Amino acid sequence: MRVYTAVIEKCHDTGFFVGYVPGLRGAHAQGETLDELNHNLKEVLELLLEDGEPELETEFVGTQTVIVA
Repeated sequence: MRVYTAVIEKCHDTGFFVGYVPGLRGAHAQGETLDELNHNLKEVLELLLEDGEPELETEFVGTQTVIVA
């Protein structure tokens, strides 16, 4: 079992959720619901893993709040 962290945003134009795995080229998907997005991301990751373990280009560290006065 492999665990990946996905960044999820919501598109204001379409209302869709958009997600991607930082550092993993091609690991992105969208869905009308968070469940659908999760399902779609899982399918994409499974396809990417068919060719073996992909090398991460970067590592997700976290988020940070930036305050601008």
